Amino acid sequence: MSRRRIGFWYRLAAAIAKPPLIVLFKRDWRGMENIPAEGGFLTAVNHNSYLDPLLYAHFQYNTGRLPRFLAKASLFKPFFVGAVMRGTGQIPVIRASADAAAAYRAAVEAVQRGECVAFYPEGTLTRDPDLWPMVGKTGIARVALLTKAPVIPVAQWGANEFLPPYAKKPSLLPRKTHRVLVGEPVDLSPWYGKDPTAEVLRQVTEAIMGDVKQLLSELRGEPAPDGLYDPRTAKGAA
Repeated sequence: MSRRRIGFWYRLAAAIAKPPLIVLFKRDWRGMENIPAEGGFLTAVNHNSYLDPLLYAHFQYNTGRLPRFLAKASLFKPFFVGAVMRGTGQIPVIRASADAAAAYRAAVEAVQRGECVAFYPEGTLTRDPDLWPMVGKTGIARVALLTKAPVIPVAQWGANEFLPPYAKKPSLLPRKTHRVLVGEPVDLSPWYGKDPTAEVLRQVTEAIMGDVKQLLSELRGEPAPDGLYDPRTAKGAA
């Protein structure tokens, strides 16, 4: 089955979240036609605000293709939030554990069932001072090479203006615009059939994040820096 039904928990989450999001944010959503109408696929999205997943879920809900996010296991602990996360089929990830492998197996199985799995390949909020994407983690590359499902790059901007990274209070006024730009599938054909070595996974992840970065450049209306920000290198340089 390629389209998930909008069940009770998704309807409940939408009923709670959509009204304030509509009030607080204007919308500039482009490229919705690049979200596949049928079949399993992955989305790769940049991450610069704690509100990103909520706003991106709102966007993709409106495309008719419900996303399943890989999310930190700690988000499943609060009673109500955890119930919503489980009820909407989100996938918990316990980093650096055997359960992390189980999460990726769940992602593969979801894609093979024809569902959408949404990745934030950076794994956390970007550390780039200007909020450009960082070097990504290779989980999305592993799933993409195994399933050969389309990887759809997505750039979003605007949540960070409402709630900047690590800020404790939102900036309510003036009303912010949530901008989304969806690109065409990343061409990963050069890597199909190759052994998923660390170098191959790095190259695939870099190709995916490179497309996300270029979309963000178009969305922001300014040139992107060369390469991807690597906090390990930046820390060493400091």
